[in-house]
Amino acid sequence: MMNRWNQPVDRAVGRTWLLVLACLLLMAPVVSARESVASVFVCRGVVLDASTNEPLPMVSVAVEGTNMATVTNGEGVFSLNLPSDLKQVVLVVSHLGYERATYPLDLVEGAVYKVSLKVKPVALPEVNVVFKDAESLVQAMLDKRKDNYMTEPTLMTAFYRETIRKRRTYVSLLESVVDVLKMPYTSLRIDMASLYKVRKSTDYSRLDTLVFKLMGGPYNTLYTDVMKAPEEVFTDDVFANYVFSFDRSTKLNDRLVFVLNFKQRPHIQEPLFYGKLYIDANTLALVSAVYAINLSNQARVNELFVRKKPMNANVNVTKASYQVNYLLRDGRWYLGYCRAEMDVQVDWRRRLFNTNYESVMEMAVTDWTTEVPDDWNRSGTRLRSSVVIADAVSGFADVDFWGASNVIEPDKSIDQAVSKIRKRLSTSK
Repeated sequence: MMNRWNQPVDRAVGRTWLLVLACLLLMAPVVSARESVASVFVCRGVVLDASTNEPLPMVSVAVEGTNMATVTNGEGVFSLNLPSDLKQVVLVVSHLGYERATYPLDLVEGAVYKVSLKVKPVALPEVNVVFKDAESLVQAMLDKRKDNYMTEPTLMTAFYRETIRKRRTYVSLLESVVDVLKMPYTSLRIDMASLYKVRKSTDYSRLDTLVFKLMGGPYNTLYTDVMKAPEEVFTDDVFANYVFSFDRSTKLNDRLVFVLNFKQRPHIQEPLFYGKLYIDANTLALVSAVYAINLSNQARVNELFVRKKPMNANVNVTKASYQVNYLLRDGRWYLGYCRAEMDVQVDWRRRLFNTNYESVMEMAVTDWTTEVPDDWNRSGTRLRSSVVIADAVSGFADVDFWGASNVIEPDKSIDQAVSKIRKRLSTSK
């Protein structure tokens, strides 16, 4: 019988995150479509820490006065496809703990812009001067949800990427442009998604006899949206299950951000979460959350995530972490970027060494509108939350595949992996 703790955990991490599956899994079909390529100007750049000159990953880069945005990759690199008829462009670059930067751009084809962000010194009163305890701040954040987030259906265009690495080598790469119908935060209706464009390559020769597959596709990242359904992470009885504490405040876009740590109470056996919440001091909106599942109950964690495995192997989840960021526009906070990571260790019986897999799923919202047309689903096929994207899909050789769509620039290692996988597959035919 499922006890009272199982129910919220099953909702939070068992709804469709990812799976380790054998080769017998049936594939779900996907579609791709072509669009007429608009005249675009490509803006490229790199974001660095001004003091260390180190690249900054997952930095928000947006076009002022529009909903067009992207994030930097792991090497701090970004690119934006902008309509060529824009006469003036101002980039807004923002990152937690750094000063907000704005850059008026001259539209010069081929230029690469270097953006340096300065660490924002925070000499501010502690959050407990405003709130008597951390729980009261969390309660205020939850109570203000209907005031802070969108209250009407919103059509979002997003770039979604999922990767699988075996040890340090990429063995599977998928990229797609996704149409997301995001439901109001006050509604119980779930978000809907469809793949507009998709391409994938997998090198099965490096996967041994195990085929590691990710279930859920873009829904894996949509489920990290803590404020759409707070009970998915925090459970129905949040304060009975979690301990909250104050951390040092920071700033985002020159706005004071309170930082809270949270972890599950020690007497609870079911695996819940631990991490940090970043709460805007003015609106009391959650602007970012970074969290992971508690792995101390390893058997239960494996039960939640691993749905099917080979008989001659033990499979252990060694990491399951998440991140979600929101963007402020016209007084409302919108989903901007979300990421889910899972590491899995496969211990084969009668083999000397085990195998480690690392999977990452990330989605960046690149545009949105509240004017939702009836034919918002351009592919005509809505994704199921249990989707496994078909292996036959490919297209990495097509340089014009994305057209005017905005994407997250690939890391060099991913770029190199695409070439290696494509070459290996072509020589095996």
